[in-house]
Amino acid sequence: MIRTLLIILMFVFMLKSFSAEKTAAQVADKTIERSDEPNRTASNTQAALDEKRNEAVESVPTTLNNDGNRIADGEKTVTANDADKAVEKLPPPPNVANRIGVDVNRPVALTVTDVIRLALENNNDIRVAETDVKIAEFNLRSSRGVFDPVLQSENFYERSVTPAASSIGGGADGKLKQTNFANNFTFRGSLPKFGGNYQLDFNNSRQTSNQLFNTLNPQYTTSLNFTFTQPLWRGLKTDDNRRRIEIAKKNISLSDAQFRQRTIEIIEQVESAYWDLTFSLKNLQVQSDAVKQAVAQLESTRRQVEQGVLAPIEIVQSETQVANFKQNLFTAQEQVANAENNLKRISLPNRNHPYWSQPVIPASDISLEVPRISLPEATRVALENRPEIALAETNREINQINNRFLRDQTKPRIDLIATYRADGLSGTVVNNNAFAGFSGSDPELRDRVDELSNIVGLPPLPVAPPSPLNNVPNNLRGGYGRSLSNLLAQNYPTYQIGIRVEIPVGNKTAKAELGRSLAEQTRLGYERQQTEQNIEAEVRNSLQAVASAEERSKAATDARVAAEKQYEGERRQFAAGTSTVFLVLERQVTLVNAQGREIETLTNLNKVIANLRRVTGGTLERVGISLRIAIPRYEIPNGK
Repeated sequence: MIRTLLIILMFVFMLKSFSAEKTAAQVADKTIERSDEPNRTASNTQAALDEKRNEAVESVPTTLNNDGNRIADGEKTVTANDADKAVEKLPPPPNVANRIGVDVNRPVALTVTDVIRLALENNNDIRVAETDVKIAEFNLRSSRGVFDPVLQSENFYERSVTPAASSIGGGADGKLKQTNFANNFTFRGSLPKFGGNYQLDFNNSRQTSNQLFNTLNPQYTTSLNFTFTQPLWRGLKTDDNRRRIEIAKKNISLSDAQFRQRTIEIIEQVESAYWDLTFSLKNLQVQSDAVKQAVAQLESTRRQVEQGVLAPIEIVQSETQVANFKQNLFTAQEQVANAENNLKRISLPNRNHPYWSQPVIPASDISLEVPRISLPEATRVALENRPEIALAETNREINQINNRFLRDQTKPRIDLIATYRADGLSGTVVNNNAFAGFSGSDPELRDRVDELSNIVGLPPLPVAPPSPLNNVPNNLRGGYGRSLSNLLAQNYPTYQIGIRVEIPVGNKTAKAELGRSLAEQTRLGYERQQTEQNIEAEVRNSLQAVASAEERSKAATDARVAAEKQYEGERRQFAAGTSTVFLVLERQVTLVNAQGREIETLTNLNKVIANLRRVTGGTLERVGISLRIAIPRYEIPNGK
């Protein structure tokens, strides 16, 4: 009888305890659902929390006091107003809007195409590469300028007085006085083909002298001298001038390939920085939502501790969770600033651009289409499009140009030299020279002698034949015009033609230079093979990275979905009294990490896709950019 009574009492006590636990679970479930309802994704967590904070909350009937016992009728119960006040007591989320140097109220939304356009227009590295192309064009013009003819003029006046030991070499006073006014011109240049060079000299002078034996004073001398030199062996097919021009042409192609390469690298960097910023902002949202969820869980834990459902130590665990999530939040905020500044650094022209004071909001879809291309096709495209291959080919062509020139330098030099000269001369005939007394050519003196002879009845003086020493042809009598006329008439020509041979003995320098150039040719061949191997490895690695990143992204999505389910399940078990705060917080950490990894793997997939376009040389075509090989004709400075 007593045993039966005891069994009945135990059964009644168990029913009462079970009813109390069930009621407590309902209270906890209602409280958490009002204040700590997380969403399934990071994107709508804030909206859901705001909705829970604003919606009207129904009263939560409870039948437990702080000791966990059922309260009697007439005692105080927890109503809807009490629940609203509890939600209002939640601390606000941490202030993550305190950004250094940017006004969060003036955001600018940019797509990845917008950022690439900004970089192409403003990036200083691209501007440097573009300037290198201009420099290469000017270098080509400079090299071609060696064939520009040169006109040179030399004008001078000279007066000299020198002592003379005899009257034959000077004047009667023992001094030789001379003046010379000269005006000379030279026109010279080289031919762009076959290595020939020419020089034309035109000399003019007016000379006066007190020398007693001068028959022309002043006298005008003119001369025209033309010299042409043509290499017949060394220097016929190539020379240093033509080599420099050919190399300058190749350097334009070299600079263009370097410009393409640098542009592709900058675009890939811009895309990578853009997706880094996208990840940082989304991760910041995830961490912000995690802090809000942790704060809501903390308040829920506090209420349950106040109601006696949980031990006070559980509050410490929730507070630790909030503190840890806050650390992650501010770390994410710093990552946003770093990623945004890096993107601005490579896409803006200078530090005064207005975008520096505005936060950048990525507007492009984070989900990109994964390219499907086989390894052989990707390798073929890369070898055709990569600027490194064009650089290697241009370097090989430059080496061949040097080889031809240096091989030519080992040959003897044989030049054909032809010269033609024409001279002109004129002047005023001098009658009082040293020969006049012997020839009787002074007309005044002869006439006076004849007059005196006639008075005394003597015959006139016989006419003496003119002295050949004092006879001046009529075509030499006159001024500068007569001299120039004699020059143009080519009355006094001079011709010369000959061969000049130069044989360097040993010629060690030229042979050594050729050997070095041939060794460089071998080195360039090895470098070409190494470049192709590097491209092959990059293509393989990039394709593998894309495939792995795609699978990691799928796995991260699955992990996030599973973490959400685990978290939801753990919360329900906690509400039912079959779990602990520690397990709920652990599931929350797992969910936050899974959400961050999902975003990270998706942005990393976009980055490896951009890298695949770079290694296959398809970046420019993919973003719709065409770089012209033709170099514009830039204005040459006039030197002012």
